[in-house]
Amino acid sequence: MQELAAPAHLWSEPGSTVLTADEPRDLPAVTLPVSVIVPVRNEGRNLRRCLESLSGAGEVYVIDSQSTDNSVEIAREFGAQVIQFHYHGGWPKKRQWALDMLPLRYEWVLLLDADESLTPALFSEMKQALRNTEIDGYYIGLEMFFLGRHLRHSDATFYKLSLFRHGKGRFECRAQQQDNSMCDMEVHEHVMASGTTRKLKERLVHRNVDTLSRYVHKHNEYSNWEAQVWRESGVEKAELRANLFGSQAQRRRWMRKMFFEIPGSPVLFIFYKYVLRFGFLDGVPGLIYCGLQGVQFFQIKAKLYEAKISEEKASPVQSRDLTAIKDCNVRH
Repeated sequence: MQELAAPAHLWSEPGSTVLTADEPRDLPAVTLPVSVIVPVRNEGRNLRRCLESLSGAGEVYVIDSQSTDNSVEIAREFGAQVIQFHYHGGWPKKRQWALDMLPLRYEWVLLLDADESLTPALFSEMKQALRNTEIDGYYIGLEMFFLGRHLRHSDATFYKLSLFRHGKGRFECRAQQQDNSMCDMEVHEHVMASGTTRKLKERLVHRNVDTLSRYVHKHNEYSNWEAQVWRESGVEKAELRANLFGSQAQRRRWMRKMFFEIPGSPVLFIFYKYVLRFGFLDGVPGLIYCGLQGVQFFQIKAKLYEAKISEEKASPVQSRDLTAIKDCNVRH
């Protein structure tokens, strides 16, 4: 595999590299003039379906985090440019970094996860939407598939700003103190649009075929990040404020905040999603999905408690050190 060192003026990470695609095959003509950004880390089981659905897209960048499976080979097979992203903590994370640093050729950007794919109907609707000169971004809903089952309940379906004009959308930053344990990609940060937005009727298909072990591992990293967000919540940094009467994303954020502050919230959260939001109608996959959502809630609260007792243990040591310094100054 040939690697090209990225020009110094393009990349904020000195170790970033561009992996060239395979020799060009008979790629289809560009029918969807967008720059697509797909973040990956060991997504070989999901990536092929995603890239197949992008046939006809203007250009595709796969932003990889040193995958050890065949993700890079699959990306190159489909003619995508592969960028190695080396995360060392802080901000920006993977997708915002890509938006800031990649030399995108098209006016419109499509953010897509490796376990998401376009349907022909959505592809067609997007082509029409790009012609509207008065709109700067489009929210696209997700059709969630989990353990082979289409989840129609438990609030599993939501909208996100996935398609927007380059320069008209950026991710909010909700926590400044972030490290490698908190995932190198944005978790529940939302893209904030600076122009007019609309919703598309058709939806993305979110179909993750990885194992539950991988799912739990990823959400463990997500809970590390969310615990840090709550630790920093004394100074609200989120640009998208929790609001029961706001957008869907604001309502979801308000609901999460409300549940989090209630004792026993993990159990109540499962009850809300599984019973009140009819998750039981999605069978066993619905039960497992709702249960894991509650478990993540529990993990966040447990990690906050762990951080609290760690700080309490550190405080007496710091106090003794300060006292010793004062005594030393008095004697001298």
